[in-house]
Amino acid sequence: MISKRRFLKSVAGLALPVFRPAASALASAAYPSHPVRWVVPYTAGGATDVLSRLICQRLSDRLGESFVVENKPGAGSNIGTQAVIAAPPDGYTLLLTSTANAINASFDPSLPFDFAKGIAPVAGVARIPLVLVVNNDLPAKNVAEFIAYAKANPGKLSIASSGIGTSLHLSGELFKALAGVQFTHVPYRGSAPGLTDVMSGQIQGMFDNVTSSFELVRAGKLRALGVTTRERSNILPDVPPIADTLAGYETSSFYGVGAPHETPREIVDLLNKEINAALVDPAIRQRIAELGAIPITGNASQFGAMLATETERWRKVVELSGVRKE
Repeated sequence: MISKRRFLKSVAGLALPVFRPAASALASAAYPSHPVRWVVPYTAGGATDVLSRLICQRLSDRLGESFVVENKPGAGSNIGTQAVIAAPPDGYTLLLTSTANAINASFDPSLPFDFAKGIAPVAGVARIPLVLVVNNDLPAKNVAEFIAYAKANPGKLSIASSGIGTSLHLSGELFKALAGVQFTHVPYRGSAPGLTDVMSGQIQGMFDNVTSSFELVRAGKLRALGVTTRERSNILPDVPPIADTLAGYETSSFYGVGAPHETPREIVDLLNKEINAALVDPAIRQRIAELGAIPITGNASQFGAMLATETERWRKVVELSGVRKE
């Protein structure tokens, strides 16, 4: 017969694993216990900052710790992205992911990191349509006339973008390939100087996010010919989709949230839950709509699937255009 002492000793080792919480559970139980960095890999201002500050304020209010926006621009978003990939996977460093991450995976073969392996998808935030805008003196009044004008005047059209390899640039390259037209690409350091030159007539047109150009269209300073999504934009409802004229054409800019790979699932799920709650909040939803953006809701796995789809979509655009980073 086993003694009471021996019995207690034998079960002691069995009981310990049952009550010992996993390391990730311990890490997430008190999360967040100090401020969280929300890295925006772009300069301050514009839709990226507005979206980030909306969500960060909501997370700060709900979770009791500050979520601080940190602008870390450079190298087409790669500097900020690499900084987050290299950060500890503890939930205290987050990345505003974007279309640039999907594009750079194939556009820039020299990347020192693998975005798909280095970043854990957390949640979507919003998608923003682009719009083709032209100088008011250009005779084209719609997409069909723009294509006809480009074909009748080869080499006479210049199209601005916010930089080589951006969604604005590659949206133009996709348009060229599908429409069978040629125009000169003129990259700028940001969309604002490009829009200025389109208004002055130095440049004839530009693909731009509706967020930064719709007020110029409403004021009559630019003419909008078509939006790049298959649905019309809520802030430019009279502008038809380019796909109505050019079958198969579709692009947009998107934003979401990522964390370093191996960030505990409990933290990812908590952040996903709170970000999704923010996106259905009436006040936040209205502000997002005012930017011409469309909320992206869903769990972390769904956002991960969207990232994979967008990366493949832009890989095809990069291959079709033949554009690569030198």
